[in-house]
Amino acid sequence: MLISIPVHPDLAAVLADLAKNRPYLATAYGKGRSPNGLGNLMREWCNAADLPECTAHGLRKACARRLAEAGATAHEIMSVTGHKTLAEVQHYTKAALREGLADSAVAKLLARPNREQTAVNLPARFTGITTK
Repeated sequence: MLISIPVHPDLAAVLADLAKNRPYLATAYGKGRSPNGLGNLMREWCNAADLPECTAHGLRKACARRLAEAGATAHEIMSVTGHKTLAEVQHYTKAALREGLADSAVAKLLARPNREQTAVNLPARFTGITTK
């Protein structure tokens, strides 16, 4: 599946300094890398940097998480990461969204859309017990 992703300004600045007559992730022969070739090279780079826990897949997951934290929708995230289903995106973003969703949920409770003056459980309403 082909995806089209706008180039982040930080990446654009780096790419601007590279040779224009070859792919920026070129092989030693000046050709573009295959997905597997790039993944293998990424593994070598991470090992050389003494970061064995890092992977190309981890970068994709981190991108999905950062997009979620920035408020991107699941469909927006899918368009950047190339995931094919919402379930895949939700798998990688559920932890990232949890804190923000909890903050949002409590903010809605505190906004008191039902005009109650407090967020506590009122006995008559929730337990059927009346107080005098």
